[in-house]
Amino acid sequence: MQKLRRIDIIKILMEYVKDELVISNIGFPSKELYHVKDRNENFYMLGSMGLCSSIGLGLALSTNKKVISIDGDGSVLMNLGSLSTIGHTKPDNFILLIVDNSAYGSTGNQPTHTNGTNLCKIAQACGIDAVEVSDEKELREVIEKSLKENKTKVIVAKAIPYNEKTENIKIHPIVIKDRFMKAVRN
Repeated sequence: MQKLRRIDIIKILMEYVKDELVISNIGFPSKELYHVKDRNENFYMLGSMGLCSSIGLGLALSTNKKVISIDGDGSVLMNLGSLSTIGHTKPDNFILLIVDNSAYGSTGNQPTHTNGTNLCKIAQACGIDAVEVSDEKELREVIEKSLKENKTKVIVAKAIPYNEKTENIKIHPIVIKDRFMKAVRN
């Protein structure tokens, strides 16, 4: 079984995404999403480590559109309280995709604690429908199913530490914000 990289997970997700709003975590995840499929409905979070899931939740609670947050295990560990809040509010239009590579990818792939901390079980303990996947077939199945469902879903996608060599995002942060806000309103 070939382990997935974050770039693979993002590519697979974006094959299924149509008009959903996508929030991506800081650093490499945002650069990789920009590289794979730049669109107005993507919000590249260029700061605020640990808050991607919270921003996605807030957005899901304020719109009828499906919202997908692409977060990392290190960021989720930094803000575990977000899982409790997600489990308490359970919007019917929110998917939290946690790329768990057991590393802080954007700062040099230092190890996180997910080798001994199970984020899927934590999400389930918070009352969230959560699943862990570790290969392409499982990931494709759960993404396709989750996009059709009207409920909160957490997908923990196991991956290997790897940062795709991509260029920096060439869009000014204010333009990213403005075009995303327009996409949310439309």
